[in-house]
Amino acid sequence: MNNQELSLIAKNVRKNILSMIHTANSGHPGGSLSAVEIMTYLYFEEMNISSPTDENRDYFILSKGHAAPVLYSTLMEKGFLDKNLIPTLRQINSKLQGHPDMNKIPGIEASTGSLGQGLSIANGIALSLKLDKKENRVFALLGDGEIQEGMIWEAAMLASHYGLSNVTAILDRNGLQIDGKNEDVMNIEPVEEKWTAFGWHVIRICGHDIEQLRKAFEERKKINDKPVIIIADTVKGKCVSFMENKASWHGKAPNAEEYNTALKEIEEFGGDK
Repeated sequence: MNNQELSLIAKNVRKNILSMIHTANSGHPGGSLSAVEIMTYLYFEEMNISSPTDENRDYFILSKGHAAPVLYSTLMEKGFLDKNLIPTLRQINSKLQGHPDMNKIPGIEASTGSLGQGLSIANGIALSLKLDKKENRVFALLGDGEIQEGMIWEAAMLASHYGLSNVTAILDRNGLQIDGKNEDVMNIEPVEEKWTAFGWHVIRICGHDIEQLRKAFEERKKINDKPVIIIADTVKGKCVSFMENKASWHGKAPNAEEYNTALKEIEEFGGDK
């Protein structure tokens, strides 16, 4: 797909996210909206995933499980999940739980939400694929607040130690978490140098620029001896002016007026990169 086609999909992904969260009156818009271009590029350009159950598929782990709406929305645009489920987010017995449930939806590879665990899950899948001499790849989306968890760094060591070149982590570096700025809660810098020191190949880009995403994944394909992390600088609440760079929108649903304003802004300005 070309960049414009991917941008249009990203616009629809954002609309779905807001519709889910507004209808549920609950959810996490900020970190879902920041990851839209990343998820769109993964599922529509990078990953080999023509079917969520194909044994030759690439695997995706949403380590920051609270951003489930961006995963659900992407799966909907991909045709793996029925859009009629949009109004059921966070409802009792719904497939669309507040965090992904692998027992409810084909295409959800792991039930996630306890922050810090997703990279270890990705490593386990990747190591098993290596032992079976399979070519499938594994991708994991991490939150920047999440990498304050010690388990992330244990997983980083393991991936490097075992040469898991089939693992790609993407860090959604929006700079905010539920309690405020990363540097105020628990500083994660120097983030590039840390991942390099743990034996990873590091690529840094703007996570909303599809052309930069394209170049990053092209570079990634040239690395065959170590795991790779793409540090994607993003904006929490991207494309909704009153949500952008606001920690208060980490886990708050828009009311009717805010929802209509957000949809209008996404229609006018979203998906232009």
